[in-house]
Amino acid sequence: MADIKREIERKYESDDSGLPDLTHVPGVASVLDKGVAHLDATYHDTADERLAASAVTLRRRTGGSDAGWHLKLPVAPGVRDEIHAPLSDTVPDRLAALVRSRVRDGALRPVVRLRSDREIRHLVDADGRLLAEVGVDAVHAERLTGSGGTVQWTEIEVELADDGDPAFLDKVDKRLRKAGVRPSKSPSKLARALAETAPPTKAHPRGPRVPRKPVTAGDHVLAYVREQRDALVELDPAVRQDMPDSVHRMRVATRRLRSTLGTFRALLDREITDPIGADLKWLAGELGLDRDQEVLAERLTTALNDLPATLVSGPIADRLTTWSEARHSSAHGRLTKILDSRRYLALLDTLDALSADPPLREKAGADPGKPLAKAVRKDFDELTRLVTHALGLPPGQDRDIALHEARKKSKRTRYAAEAATPALGKPAKNLVKSMKSLQSLLGDHQDSVMARQTLRELAAVAHAAGESAFTHGLLHGREERRAELAEAALPGTWTSIRKNTAL
Repeated sequence: MADIKREIERKYESDDSGLPDLTHVPGVASVLDKGVAHLDATYHDTADERLAASAVTLRRRTGGSDAGWHLKLPVAPGVRDEIHAPLSDTVPDRLAALVRSRVRDGALRPVVRLRSDREIRHLVDADGRLLAEVGVDAVHAERLTGSGGTVQWTEIEVELADDGDPAFLDKVDKRLRKAGVRPSKSPSKLARALAETAPPTKAHPRGPRVPRKPVTAGDHVLAYVREQRDALVELDPAVRQDMPDSVHRMRVATRRLRSTLGTFRALLDREITDPIGADLKWLAGELGLDRDQEVLAERLTTALNDLPATLVSGPIADRLTTWSEARHSSAHGRLTKILDSRRYLALLDTLDALSADPPLREKAGADPGKPLAKAVRKDFDELTRLVTHALGLPPGQDRDIALHEARKKSKRTRYAAEAATPALGKPAKNLVKSMKSLQSLLGDHQDSVMARQTLRELAAVAHAAGESAFTHGLLHGREERRAELAEAALPGTWTSIRKNTAL
């Protein structure tokens, strides 16, 4: 099992003067000399450097206190999640899986070797607690591909201690700048090595093409498509690691992509985008198996915890936990296989191709105002029809189904307005806000429907085991009431939304 650590660090240029005196940094009581570490790291990437293009690094390193494999995934400037695996001759399967959304069918191979002599200093407070580790690295980099090439430099690296306050790095930064030290121009050693050893004619590493500022209607739609494509790729490792909320966020990105291709079909060639939409629907469905169970488990657990102890009978809490864990384990295992499937990886390739060479129709070249507003309004009109239909039905299963359809359309309308907001401004922004409110109301109703179904199933199991089903029935009644309140609030909410929609 790999270990995960949040790495927060800053890098600085250095010269022969070495490390400035840091004893006067506020909070630092001592600067401890920890000697010199000799580090030897080999970085792996594809032939077209896909990982480097995404600011992802994968290396095998010996020397120092953490020899082994390290995968670093960007979180924010100066912040990365470092995933460690034991030393081995080949890339560990777990780490290879975590870069699969970027590598896909590409082969990982050694691209750069970095050998560093690191002078280590620990900045500690008056209690001897580590605040940050500072390293002065004398680096020798060698490109292992093409015609090769070497380069040498010295840099200063300041890494915050585990659970440290990031504001402390600002204090160190102030002291270093005062001493004439400047931040590094490269985000990482690998980036600098690749840049300074690259042949003059070498093409840029593969990566999402940086588009021009959106001008036409098609530009705005494609900007939104690229944003969601990037989200899919970046969330893939988090989903594989079962990180909180990652499945939900990936599912939302998938739905946004599918909705965008459907809403703005007048601007895109449907012969190309409709099959992509079908694959996105499939992926969203697979992601939903895990996400829906997660939402249900959280809802039922919260409802149970809110009950007085006198109203809880039988081992309902244990049964709920067992049901939740078993369903989650099964769903997550299946989802991991989906992310390794040929269909999913081919979908990512197709989305790259769509972004690079979009199948735009003639209308896509127009000014964005009218085409985008027309498409959003069409979704809103369809939502109006669905809500009106649902409100006209008596309470019961047919109304539950109709409200669920309205909920799905409210999401599509919201995503369409999100894509159009940079072009349409405040009216689209206000519609996004309204759709969030409606989506929340209808979502609570649908969650109540699903919770009641699950409670009936769990009650049947409890009854068959000779256990009391009283608490199941009590929770079921409370969920019915929540659904009634949501339905009662819908007419007023919908009237307000229609009144304030100005597209």
